[in-house]
Amino acid sequence: QVQLVESGGGLVQSGGSLRLSCKASGFITSIGAMGWFRQAPGKQRELVATITTRGVTNYGPSVKDRFTVSRVVANNTVYLQMNALKPDDTAVYYCKADNVRFIIDGNFRTNNYWGRGSQVTVSS
Repeated sequence: QVQLVESGGGLVQSGGSLRLSCKASGFITSIGAMGWFRQAPGKQRELVATITTRGVTNYGPSVKDRFTVSRVVANNTVYLQMNALKPDDTAVYYCKADNVRFIIDGNFRTNNYWGRGSQVTVSS
């Protein structure tokens, strides 16, 4: 079917930068909004950033002005550039793709998908 594969997580010092990537694969004909969510231990999953096919972005209040979301529609890929990282940014970051239209067994289907998550750890 469809898979979302994230890459780019890791360990970084406070004030550093990381770039996450997420690519959707499968017999995909179109994707709606794509974006990133995160979940820290003991906390609920929260919005980091989303971007539509037209490039309209939306950010969570705690990352605005530090993180930048972008995408390459033709490659079904979304990116998250994270600058000025803080220990509070430590979490598992999940990629999400909405309204993924794909072909399976000769039929069109539409569904939402999540990636498996990428750990980001920011040390103080």
